[in-house]
Amino acid sequence: MIQLKSPKEIEAIARAGEIVGELLRALEEEVVPGVTTAELDTFAEAFIRRRPGAAPAFKGLYGFPATLCTSLNEEVVHGIPSRTRVLEEGDILKIDVGVYLDAWYADAAMTYPVGGIVPETRRLLTVTQEALRRGIEAAVPGNRIGDIGAAIQETAEKAGFSVVRELVGHGVGREPHEEPQVPNVGRAGQGPLLREGMVLAIEPMINAGTFRVSTLEDRWTVVTADRSLSAHYEHTVAVTAPEPRILTRVVERAVRRSVVSG
Repeated sequence: MIQLKSPKEIEAIARAGEIVGELLRALEEEVVPGVTTAELDTFAEAFIRRRPGAAPAFKGLYGFPATLCTSLNEEVVHGIPSRTRVLEEGDILKIDVGVYLDAWYADAAMTYPVGGIVPETRRLLTVTQEALRRGIEAAVPGNRIGDIGAAIQETAEKAGFSVVRELVGHGVGREPHEEPQVPNVGRAGQGPLLREGMVLAIEPMINAGTFRVSTLEDRWTVVTADRSLSAHYEHTVAVTAPEPRILTRVVERAVRRSVVSG
């Protein structure tokens, strides 16, 4: 069942979302060559727990062992932080994080370039950000879930990239994953009706190659089937009139860092 949130409840989710946004911004200074994904995880957990009442939403969720999902290069989502995963110049790192505060969840993700990246990789990140923007714009009362997916799919495929189909966005609120599912592909005018008070995690996962994915032996890390690069951006969004409200807003500067020729 889809749970509609009151304005007061949306404000509560926004308070959790503010911490998510602040953390994603702070991580821009931490994602550098030579750092390990475990070090980023330690930084993130301490950052969250310094906020009164806040806790990492993912740590222990379904048995996941860390605060952050850290997914490098061809890894799409759900990468596990490790002391042996050292970031290198030219990598791209997807960080997905949630916060639990006062019985409410918020969830967002960004893709960070590690130092300089080549122009085609930068284009993948830029297009994925644009796909998220277009998907959010479609999240207004009276539209349907298919309008979100259609906007994301059109943006990605027009640019020559593919959209992961096996993983989707979702509702969020009292639980980290609620109804409805929010696919990143779809047909405009189809699917559940968007109503004021719905809160959705909209999260395009866009690949440079095939849309197909597989899961590694750790049973968590999802990778592109052809090992092409993948980008991921996500916001928790309230369906409100006259326009949607982003509850995990962050100044997304990471994609505009240095770019190397190639």
